[in-house]
Amino acid sequence: MASALVLLLGAGAGVVGAAPGVPDVSDGAVVEAFVDGAVKAQMRAHHSPSGVVAVMKDGELVFAKGYGYIDVERRISVDPATSLFRPGSISKLFTWVSVMQLVEQGRLDLDVDVNRYLETFQVADTWPGQPVTLRHILTHTAGFEDGALGFLIVHDQARILPLNESLAKYQPERVYAPGEQVAYSNWATALAGLIVANVSGENFNDYVQRHIFDVLGMTHSSFVEPLPPALDAHMAKSYTHRQGRYEELPYELVSNVGPAGAAAVSAGDMSLFARALLNGGAYRGQRILAPETLRQMLDEGFSHDPRVRGVGLGFIKYAYGPDGLDVFGHGGATGVFKSHFGLSRAENFMLFLSFSGPGAGAVRDNLLKAFYDEFFPRPSPAIEPPADFAERSGQYVGNYVTSRSAHSTFEALLRLVSGTSVEALPGNTLMIAGTPYVEVGDKLFREVDGVERVAFQAGEDGDISGYVLDGTQVMRFYRAPFWETRGFTTGLLAAAGLAAALVLLRLAYQWRRYRTLPAPARRAETASIALAVPTLLFLVFSALGLSAELHELLNAIPLTLKLAMVCAILAGLAALYHAWQSLAVWRDGLFEGTWPRLRHSLLSVVGLAMLWFYSYWNLLGFYYYD
Repeated sequence: MASALVLLLGAGAGVVGAAPGVPDVSDGAVVEAFVDGAVKAQMRAHHSPSGVVAVMKDGELVFAKGYGYIDVERRISVDPATSLFRPGSISKLFTWVSVMQLVEQGRLDLDVDVNRYLETFQVADTWPGQPVTLRHILTHTAGFEDGALGFLIVHDQARILPLNESLAKYQPERVYAPGEQVAYSNWATALAGLIVANVSGENFNDYVQRHIFDVLGMTHSSFVEPLPPALDAHMAKSYTHRQGRYEELPYELVSNVGPAGAAAVSAGDMSLFARALLNGGAYRGQRILAPETLRQMLDEGFSHDPRVRGVGLGFIKYAYGPDGLDVFGHGGATGVFKSHFGLSRAENFMLFLSFSGPGAGAVRDNLLKAFYDEFFPRPSPAIEPPADFAERSGQYVGNYVTSRSAHSTFEALLRLVSGTSVEALPGNTLMIAGTPYVEVGDKLFREVDGVERVAFQAGEDGDISGYVLDGTQVMRFYRAPFWETRGFTTGLLAAAGLAAALVLLRLAYQWRRYRTLPAPARRAETASIALAVPTLLFLVFSALGLSAELHELLNAIPLTLKLAMVCAILAGLAALYHAWQSLAVWRDGLFEGTWPRLRHSLLSVVGLAMLWFYSYWNLLGFYYYD
């Protein structure tokens, strides 16, 4: 099938041989042997029912192969030429190309207020005099908070709104001044798609179909949801894996933010798109962009530090390959599919891959690192750590949280699981997110056993404020205060759970005594019970709700999480009442001895701390999209 696809797409320029000792990426048999070995066992281990990998070198599709089945029950094998996969955020590249097509025509300006192009709603004027522009959107520096749970990928078509209505309904807060802080945004990308539709006068899906897919002959690609029947027959079905068998899931509907991730594509079609991007914007005489526009998209952009790869006008600049290998493209993820699309102008090279299933992310990530290390090995000469680094290592130590996070909804809690830690190690090195790094410049570090770099930034006071990773500058990690760390939060929740459990155990043990207490003392004990019950229920419902699979959380907020929010409100009110009763215990001498006073006081402290927790993480109310 791979050879048939090569014939279908045609051969390109001559092949340049690989460096001595390096496997030849232009040799399809060599690539196939490597990918087979890297993928098959991983797919079995991680329950990935389908996948596809395509490699293009010097204009020739040297390898394209499907793995597994697009339909497990009917045993329909993956065909790299026709089988469709969901590339997730790789869809954004079609949106960026659409924007730049209209920029070429003079119909869009990258540097004016996007509100000029909106018809039914406006982006909030949170930063007066600092409007959001398309340049901000393409570089993910518009400053929007993130949001996904309950609306990003849904299963019921009735919940899909027209794009202008969905963007108005789900408009996030602007939490950073535009142009200053990178923070990846699906909503902003969808806004760019809406602008394309408004200015062109065409539905966004129709625009991409006419001006990109049809132009390049991409006959197995679409943004339409659900897919037209002719394409749906070739779609790799979505599955989860439970109790030793695959269970089919509904088609993931991304149309509420469609331009950010709603595409379905085949590997063959992605190779056509790659040919145009690597050939100055044209393929077989059909042009989607001018050469100078493509250069602009790659040469312009944003970086917190020019010493590490950043983001172009839409394209992510990856750290794969040796220094000088200009790998650019995009990664992608839905609840089920995990994908990668990487291109290199210097090597005239493309790698596209996509896998499905609950373990698809592990399959993708393992193959990516192995592939680039195998065919584009990167020398990493040993570096002697500076002898005096220990004197300044402490300034970097701490916990860091991604800028891609929610701030006004309960999703802010996800900052607690998206954080990383930086620790000083013996031998004058740093451990950053589990990987050892060595200092190679001012606030610049390189992997001890690799080439990826990390650049730290300092605030106006000179203290370290955050860092960015080489090749992933669509997210910056900022230094988190201690109350946003997992250690602090785990300790607080554990203390609350233990205190609540002890209250109920004591009640069970001393039930008869409780019933005979004088009314004032019984009110004080009842206040403890009233605080303990919703606190425990909050912890239980939260754990149950967050244990759901990702595709379930993206589709809808579970009832258990909504109940957890109800419990948070009740526990917050109970904490205030309990603090009042604790004052009565001390003031009125309701119990003999010091211990009852201390016991009530300690419980009040825990309850009020949890009240702060509920308030800080937007749990005192129903702050979510649904």
